[in-house]
Amino acid sequence: MRLIFAGTPEFAAVALAALHAAGHDVVLVLSQPDRPAGRGMKLQASPVKQLALQLGIPVAQPRSLRLDGKYAEEAAVACQVIKAAQADAMVVAAYGLILPQWVLDVPHLGCFNIHASLLPRWRGAAPIHRAIEAGDAQTGITIMQMDAGLDTGDMLLSQSLPILPDDTTGRLHDRLAELGGRLMVQVLVMAGQQRLQPVAQPLEGITYASKINKAEAGIDWSQSAPTIARKVRAFNPFPGCTTQFGDEILKIWAAEPSTQTPEAAAVFGQIVAVAPVGIAVKAMNSVVLITELQRPSGKRLAVADFLRGNPVSIGQVLT
Repeated sequence: MRLIFAGTPEFAAVALAALHAAGHDVVLVLSQPDRPAGRGMKLQASPVKQLALQLGIPVAQPRSLRLDGKYAEEAAVACQVIKAAQADAMVVAAYGLILPQWVLDVPHLGCFNIHASLLPRWRGAAPIHRAIEAGDAQTGITIMQMDAGLDTGDMLLSQSLPILPDDTTGRLHDRLAELGGRLMVQVLVMAGQQRLQPVAQPLEGITYASKINKAEAGIDWSQSAPTIARKVRAFNPFPGCTTQFGDEILKIWAAEPSTQTPEAAAVFGQIVAVAPVGIAVKAMNSVVLITELQRPSGKRLAVADFLRGNPVSIGQVLT
């Protein structure tokens, strides 16, 4: 099938690779403009653009697709390119730009989106993070026919995945990315055979996965240990949960609820035990065991390694 692909991060690159491997003719890739990244803040191409160039696929990087907006000239050029591609369908995965109606109307089969949740739960920008943070037992992939709303289109195919007790966003992301590519290939086969049966999303169970903000990274030690541990997993690898320790801000990369009984006299965030297996911290009616952390400009370390060069004492308070 002749396709346009729109996507930006690694999640989308996995899908692009799956479509290419399945033999589809991807004639155009849309991706976000290059962004500064790394210590030197040099412009860096997105994972999707990098893969597209490796595969010899033309890439367009408009800052907007709105023909009446700030970047209308770029959008007008993109409009010409998209129409000239004469694609049967557009596949969209974590692109980062809203598609206006004119884009949705160009391919004769429309635009298909790979979304990393079981819709209508967790519409929006950060469905993987929010599912882990909320303590969901499962998530999955939904392939939908795109419309002008935010993840509101009819569902074409979905499959669930369990969220494992030790899943971080990074680990779950990789499993979902692979599943998304596989399901998208199936949907295109069904579309070619005219076997698609769109199903409207139910009106009950709608939730929104707001974009992750670095301002959310701080740990609130007055929450329960399970809540804190889920947030640590949800914010790994980005942006990483943080806590104030003396004059430094530490990143907490791994933590779990402890079986230790909380000391009534301890305040929230107070260290109540220190051992190579973990640093125990008082939380609401519970204790959190920190097992991996990082000092500013340092490496991520297991607690046993961290304690060799960083003194930590019972009674100190994390805030």
